[in-house]
Amino acid sequence: MILLSATQEAGVSLPLWSITPFVLMLAMIAVGPILFHHWWEENKNKLIISLALGIPTAIYLISNEMSHALIHQILFDYVPFIILLGSLFVITGGIHLKGDIQAKPWINTLFLMTGSVLASFMGTTGAAMLLIRPVIKTNSQRKYKVHTILFFIATVANCGGLLTPLGDPPLFLLYLRGAGFTWFFHMFPEWIFVNGMLWIIYFIFDSYYYKKEPIENLQIDNSNIEPVRIQGNINFIFLLGVVLSVAFLNEQYIPAIKENHNLAFIREIALLTLGGLSLLFTSKKTREDNKFTWAPITEVAFLFLGIFITMVPALNYLSVHAADFGVETPAQFYYATGALSSFLDNAPTAVSFHQMACGLDSFHDCVYVAGIDEMVLTAISLGAVFFGSMTYIGNGPNFMVKAIAEENKINMPSFFGYIIKFSLIILLPLYIITQLLFIH
Repeated sequence: MILLSATQEAGVSLPLWSITPFVLMLAMIAVGPILFHHWWEENKNKLIISLALGIPTAIYLISNEMSHALIHQILFDYVPFIILLGSLFVITGGIHLKGDIQAKPWINTLFLMTGSVLASFMGTTGAAMLLIRPVIKTNSQRKYKVHTILFFIATVANCGGLLTPLGDPPLFLLYLRGAGFTWFFHMFPEWIFVNGMLWIIYFIFDSYYYKKEPIENLQIDNSNIEPVRIQGNINFIFLLGVVLSVAFLNEQYIPAIKENHNLAFIREIALLTLGGLSLLFTSKKTREDNKFTWAPITEVAFLFLGIFITMVPALNYLSVHAADFGVETPAQFYYATGALSSFLDNAPTAVSFHQMACGLDSFHDCVYVAGIDEMVLTAISLGAVFFGSMTYIGNGPNFMVKAIAEENKINMPSFFGYIIKFSLIILLPLYIITQLLFIH
């Protein structure tokens, strides 16, 4: 379903100051975990922030005759977004991978490769939560393992999720704006290049550190072998149902959805049903083994309620004043989207730059997808997904992986340590090369 944007409200142009709540919302997400860690851990406080910024924004929009844009933003952006993430969260939370195999470099690399593939079809959060504990357990006897977690964040929690709208939230929002489900497959060359390079670099690093391991650690690792087993296999059927629902329950394959309002949420009903079946048919023990709780998806729901409401004025302003920002070429969109995705949430960042591109009229003789130049849409998608790995706060799973690693006594780098020791020297050069090769 292609959504009505904030700018389609009859002739309304909002002032720059109206985006202040949106800026404050993103600023709180960025600095809250750092400056107010314990207070920010409480989901109710996140809801308080969302409502404190969202309610005045909603009142302002209604008073400026933009109620239609607000309603569409909530019903056709926020609701499908949360239902998709919620269904993926519930279904993947019912799949438990257990076992302890040798922590050899090729085995660890295979974990990253598997996670990178799964990320596109079960979401970066789902793939990361499925594999992070087995990866930590496999490497529990090794002394050098921080680098494994860092590359896990880069590949499984970010770069792997590029190939479908299920992979990363910004891609799903672009899908809702008109990019076809299979359109994202065309970014496979960029996906295999970036992920392939990260796998190779990781294998070299891990081989180096493996040779430095104390011999007694390797002996213990070799003697503690537990075959890998999967519990909750039925959830793979429900996961396939999610993929098929997102791919085919849309206007492209069911034109009646556009005319019949009763069918408008058929996809969301299917996703809710699949999530409910997962809860019904997955044993309580399997979810307990996964340490499944509702807290993460509640956090996302509370935060994005504020984001989606306060985003409406920002989308309006970006569309009306798009030409004033000087961001016009695909490369500029790639770096601009990437820069903000590194420190702000990459989902609203991608939507904002898509809206900016919609406001430009400088595209000629190009293929249009989701209302903009296909190369620009590609650049926005790549920038949002890849650069989300540049910091711990660039993408939701990053902090979750870090927290789980630290629970298991792995001494992870600080916020700035991650940037200086990993993303600036490993990721950024690779992303620059990606732009030079693929984005012109």
